Amino acid sequence: MEKVKIGIICPSEIAFRRFMPAIQKLDCAEYIGVAHANAKEWFGDRTPDADVIENETKKAQSFADTYGGKVYDSYESLLSSPDVDAIYLPLPPALHFKWAKAALEHGKHIFVEKPSTTSAADTQTLLELAASKSLAVHENYMFAFHKQIGEIKDIIASGKLGDVRLYRIAFGFPQRAKNEFRYNKALGGGALLDCGGYTLKLATMLLGETAKVAYSQLNYTPDFDVDIYGSAALVNDAGVTAQVAFGMDNSYKCELEVWGRKGSLITGRILTAPDGFVPTAEIKIGNETETVTLSADDTFGKSIKKFCECVNDNEVRKENYKTILKQAQLVDEVKKSWK
Repeated sequence: MEKVKIGIICPSEIAFRRFMPAIQKLDCAEYIGVAHANAKEWFGDRTPDADVIENETKKAQSFADTYGGKVYDSYESLLSSPDVDAIYLPLPPALHFKWAKAALEHGKHIFVEKPSTTSAADTQTLLELAASKSLAVHENYMFAFHKQIGEIKDIIASGKLGDVRLYRIAFGFPQRAKNEFRYNKALGGGALLDCGGYTLKLATMLLGETAKVAYSQLNYTPDFDVDIYGSAALVNDAGVTAQVAFGMDNSYKCELEVWGRKGSLITGRILTAPDGFVPTAEIKIGNETETVTLSADDTFGKSIKKFCECVNDNEVRKENYKTILKQAQLVDEVKKSWK
């Protein structure tokens, strides 16, 4: 497999804390460098704030000090670099389309943090552009690669719980800093695009490709102009339902419940299990309760490996396009159903 040379647009926390340790362990990918925005890229036609650019420059330099690699003094200089095959995009969601499109136009593969963009139309535009240039696009929902999901599916397939009557998926967390991008409409904030996307992704993995939104609700509070919590139900062609709930001003919850004809299963770290964490699932059948130990895993590394496969294998790449588009379409379905 050809080694993929990756550069990072924006010296973000997730890039420093999660992406860099993960890529260091891999043979399929190589870190080349990180770019910070110049004044024009950050502020456009607004008056530049020199402190902001200085801070971004310092953060980029910390990447070089810690991990090596080159510091690029603009996003454009990274995109035009012949030393880079691919771009990792950990920008706020509203900026994904602009910079992913620019990267593809420069002939670079794209590894983008979730969500791929803020609309299915924009995602489809990116995927069509990528296909026309034989370039990979990969959306980083890390949890989807965790071994525990396959193990839970195996329990369901074994018949131990009986036929599934309902899935319940919940993901929410207490309010974070008000100046975070999650609470900023202009940056692509909102609970649906953030934690809601996780619940829709898992629902699709459980219900299959025929999953569609039956109804939805998005809720606002006076403090913000983005949706703060919400819920939806998805149904597949077999009539199996997944109820999902999400929020970013909630008590913490990260649960999957599988309710079957014979019994039920519930687990509490289905979307956020960190590297090395050993998850468990509680299975209840009648009056008997059993705790099952599931596998630990390294999901960020596996997500990067999947990206490398997309870069090097055209068929894997095409299947990944379909997966990304399905996710974006479900997010749009939730918006349309609510409206």
